[in-house]
Amino acid sequence: MKAMPDLAQEIERLLAGADAAIKEATNYLISQGEVVDLAEWVTIKEYCHRFQVKNVETVVNWINRGIIPAENVRTIEEFNNTRLIKAVPFKKTAATLRS
Repeated sequence: MKAMPDLAQEIERLLAGADAAIKEATNYLISQGEVVDLAEWVTIKEYCHRFQVKNVETVVNWINRGIIPAENVRTIEEFNNTRLIKAVPFKKTAATLRS
């Protein structure tokens, strides 16, 4: 029975660490004049997860081809050039399927 309190303490420690990291990232972005709502902007990997895209390369290709408009992509250089995408589904149209 001793394992349960230890597990609960570990979970609390991890949550506190995550909260601190989010606060630090938010403070940094605000100090650089950027306000990024992390519910609205996601990484490419998270975008694939949310919108059931099979692989990251597909989304990168969409960005390169302009299927995902440039205004819906942000690169955060200070975070290892991480690209964030606005968390909205981009539907395939007949024009994009032909190209």
